[in-house]
Amino acid sequence: MLKCRTVWRTLAPLARTSSTVCRQNARRAGLNNGRLPACVPAAHMSTAPAGGGRENQLYVLLVGATCVGGAIYAYRTVKGDSQRYQDRIDEISSRPLKTFTEEPATPTQSEPPAAPSPAEPSPPAPDAEILAPIETADLPSADEPVIEASPEEAAEPPVVEPEPSPPSEPTPAELTEPVADSESPAAESAAAAKPAEPQLEAVTESGDASPASHKVSSHTPYLLIGGGTASFAAARSIRARDPGARVLIVTDELVPPYMRPPLSKELWFSDDPSVTETLRFKQWNGKERSIYFQPPSFYINAEELGSAENGGVAVLTGKKVVHMDVRGNKIKLDDDTEISYDKCLIATGGVPRNLQVIERAGEEVMKRTTLFRKVEDFKSLDKVSRNVKSITIIGGGFLGSELACALGRRSTESDLEVIQMYPEKGNMGKVLPEYLSNWTTEKVKKEGVKIISEALVKSVVSKDDKLEIQLKDGRLVKTDHIVAAVGLEPNVDLAKSAGLEVDSDFGGFRVNAELQARSNIWVAGDAACFYDIRLGRRRVEHHDHAVVSGRLAGENMTGANKPYWHQSMFWSDLGPDVGYEAIGIVDSSLPTVGVFAKATAKDTPKAATEESGTGIRSESETEHTASSPVASSAPSPTGVQHKDEYGKGVIFYLRDKVVVGIILWNVFNRMPIARKIIKDGEEHADLNEVAKLFNIHDD
Repeated sequence: MLKCRTVWRTLAPLARTSSTVCRQNARRAGLNNGRLPACVPAAHMSTAPAGGGRENQLYVLLVGATCVGGAIYAYRTVKGDSQRYQDRIDEISSRPLKTFTEEPATPTQSEPPAAPSPAEPSPPAPDAEILAPIETADLPSADEPVIEASPEEAAEPPVVEPEPSPPSEPTPAELTEPVADSESPAAESAAAAKPAEPQLEAVTESGDASPASHKVSSHTPYLLIGGGTASFAAARSIRARDPGARVLIVTDELVPPYMRPPLSKELWFSDDPSVTETLRFKQWNGKERSIYFQPPSFYINAEELGSAENGGVAVLTGKKVVHMDVRGNKIKLDDDTEISYDKCLIATGGVPRNLQVIERAGEEVMKRTTLFRKVEDFKSLDKVSRNVKSITIIGGGFLGSELACALGRRSTESDLEVIQMYPEKGNMGKVLPEYLSNWTTEKVKKEGVKIISEALVKSVVSKDDKLEIQLKDGRLVKTDHIVAAVGLEPNVDLAKSAGLEVDSDFGGFRVNAELQARSNIWVAGDAACFYDIRLGRRRVEHHDHAVVSGRLAGENMTGANKPYWHQSMFWSDLGPDVGYEAIGIVDSSLPTVGVFAKATAKDTPKAATEESGTGIRSESETEHTASSPVASSAPSPTGVQHKDEYGKGVIFYLRDKVVVGIILWNVFNRMPIARKIIKDGEEHADLNEVAKLFNIHDD
């Protein structure tokens, strides 16, 4: 068809030019003879001398070629339309046969079905059905940190429908069976009329074990990349606003979503020898629970997600997204499976950093080095700690200090030597003021840990079945195993294929105020670099941020369009007796003002969790303090009265005389007060008076 058009466009001007030339020659000949000819013979359009009809022949040739070309074009067009019509009829008639009987040798991509019309919303499900996914299977209290809304969010009017009140204690059936949400009759009839969705087949094995791979739907309305806290919070938020939503979580881990804080805290203090298998632990308040947000029965099978009438949440484990086509709204997995989506959340978290000297040291050193991040890392390090004589932790931050205290406590029960080294002068030297960092270092030493401060690693070699760590000042440390706890690198592997912007200063995907990276792509958790209206652009790597950002991203994926203004908090425990909560920018390079008081028996993480009834400290346990605080009437000290005793207190971090960060040292359930102080952004003439708001001087 294109060739015929090209020929016509080439020959038509020539034909018109030839005809014009013939008429001009005839008129010129008539004028030369003194009269116009009565007519021009049809066979002789030219007045050239006799025997020279070259122009006439060219004209006839062009007209003939044009007619032949037009006929060929018409014939091919009619024939092609007929063939396409017949192919389409054959395809439609054979579609059911392909869906149910054919088993292709390789996965094939089919056209994604049309997204459900927003004009036909399903009626809201009953309260018990909407909130059933919130309860955990091991009967924890309803104050799971990723369940409750923060005090600020609780006061904010909902966009679509109000959040239902917490349900009563669930029955065993509610805890073990996934909830089926209701659908309107119109939606059911539409689903019945819709042909079965094509499936991407994968090989499965029969038996009691889980299938080796899944037959995954080629399309999902909501796709969540990453299996951490942010993804789970987003999935629950999506289902709360859209009870019939189909949500697919893709994770490269082999387990469903779980919380990470217990991996470096409570799990190490468990008396259960099978804790690495059960992954159940006792919280500081004595209650037992699992690290998993929900049991496997809460999720539906990935192969059933596309046909589930009431939707659900499915987890595709052991799969990594290696390519993202933003324009085509689809991803590719590491097994070449392609899945299309309508809305996508990137919650890929981060990857533990390593020291370059360890990476260059060779395979033997790398085998005996742990980068602590996942469940498998906890299991591996627990096994190592029971079979070696010495472990060295490199890093003095939150993770390194928590692991040092946990392993140090274990060393008192065995012959294990625990060494912690870091370049700072004291534990958490980049966060705490120097005097408090020194106090913390002494606390860690009392747990049985050998501290090597101001240590810069020069080289690591494997020699005589030992690892020799050579420091730049000449000191030599011999050990059996190394734990590198030197920070986290945001996982932005998809940035290149997706064409998403990565922040050059903080790392992570740059997002707008609604956590959007593109029109149908959101980012939450450790991988999101967002703009804080009070503190500027930031990237936060803490549990509470993953909870709140994931929840907000899920709401915005269903049309809420809410901005992210939440000031996330974080906490760290050095065992059951010392802990702190922090918010904002806590940097030891900033000026600080600390107000302390003598601690009592109730000023410990253990006592705080016993009082609140929860073990994971976050917004859910502090809602009762969200109202305007009442300052304590007790007199405050003019300075630090207990010179070397920092039982409990408040540390204010200042920038341009304005409080930008606060640490609550052994002061619990007061985070909303700290958040309000930072949000106000005011100068305070006397921070001792501000400290009264936290009631630290009350016995």
